[in-house]
Amino acid sequence: MSESERGDDGQAVAGTKRARPTMKDVADHVGLSRQLVSIVLRGVPGASEESRERILAAAQELGYYPDASAQRLRSSKNNLLGVLFTMRQPFEVDLVDALYQAAEERGYVLSLSHIGPGRSQQTALAELLRQRIDALIVLAAEGGAATTTSLPRGIPAVLVGGPSSAGKQVAEVRVDNAHGIGLAVDHLVELGHREITYVGPNEGPNAAERIAGFHEARTSNALPGDPDVIESEYTEDGGHLAAKELLARRQLPSAVVCGNDRCAFGLLETLVRSGIKVPEQVSIVGFDDSSVARLPFVDLTSVRPDPAKMAAIAVDSAHEQLQIQAPQELKTAANARVVKPSLTVRGSTAVNHNSR
Repeated sequence: MSESERGDDGQAVAGTKRARPTMKDVADHVGLSRQLVSIVLRGVPGASEESRERILAAAQELGYYPDASAQRLRSSKNNLLGVLFTMRQPFEVDLVDALYQAAEERGYVLSLSHIGPGRSQQTALAELLRQRIDALIVLAAEGGAATTTSLPRGIPAVLVGGPSSAGKQVAEVRVDNAHGIGLAVDHLVELGHREITYVGPNEGPNAAERIAGFHEARTSNALPGDPDVIESEYTEDGGHLAAKELLARRQLPSAVVCGNDRCAFGLLETLVRSGIKVPEQVSIVGFDDSSVARLPFVDLTSVRPDPAKMAAIAVDSAHEQLQIQAPQELKTAANARVVKPSLTVRGSTAVNHNSR
């Protein structure tokens, strides 16, 4: 077996057609000694700034990062939790804030790495692994399940708030999406609403569960007619387009449940600008109870997933996995924790005085 087919701990890299880059590959790439490369990648003083920059650039170019499980055998844990996030949804801001508090209370430090249009999942993950994180928390508003498939052996991972990652050994902390939508529909029915529209995507994170929750709530409340579902993205533009579709109809529904707060805000703003009174003519409910919902001029009734509880469970789950020595014994997706949300009632919903 060639040198490039072995990891830095000397163990064969199995299960892949192309071996993971090693420290020797980085050294060969820049024409420097492996000892000097090791000094730089371990963050030890002694290398010149020029050599340091060359080595770090080569490591990133080759996709090299240290073997985390081997490092933990050589040194004590760092109590460092990596967090991957996108910030495409305001709810992630609340989750990050809650994670900081939960981590501090349990003796851990967070290291954040952002996934965005100019920054791939691979780059964001590699940055965290170079920092020798002990475990990874993925905020899975978008694409989280795909990220966890890139983890090396021995890194515990927790997927928070997103879709199931079947087949990958990660713990999960999820919202009971169907229950949350059910709370929204039940609230509107109690206010006398019978013509209720759902606005949200058909595919993507949590979408199927939320639509299923809408159908279940319609059935349990014996609402008349066929389900009215408008496909929309989880964005303000998505809500705007959904509002335009509603305005083109002969009659508006008395209430709308949106798949998230951004969509609800876009819908609310478009209806108001078109002369529709909210909530007098149309009541609106969002999902996430994010900073958008709490704005005074929005005042949106919204389903609240409880970020503090989700963050506490995520950090506890990472800690529990770190107590397990054998990687094959790490907790699996079958042990997912599901958090039931609540409903925060604000000024965007009201009694339907036109109910028939």
